[in-house]
Amino acid sequence: MITLLNSGIDLKIFSPTEPIGIIILFIGLIFSGMIFYIIYAVSTNKESIEDKKIRTQRETIQQEKIGKLFPKKK
Repeated sequence: MITLLNSGIDLKIFSPTEPIGIIILFIGLIFSGMIFYIIYAVSTNKESIEDKKIRTQRETIQQEKIGKLFPKKK
């Protein structure tokens, strides 16, 4: 079993000084950056323009419905 592990691929190709190791590190940095950006975007609660339009439309429709239910007395 141990000889099977030792006779496989050379693990030096994954070192940070080899091309494959550099590619792995670069992909890891990109992935980590994406994760931090997603966490930042979710925590700041940014809304898209379409979301804002839909929300304002829903609020105006809600206000119209409330106005129909409770008309102002003159």
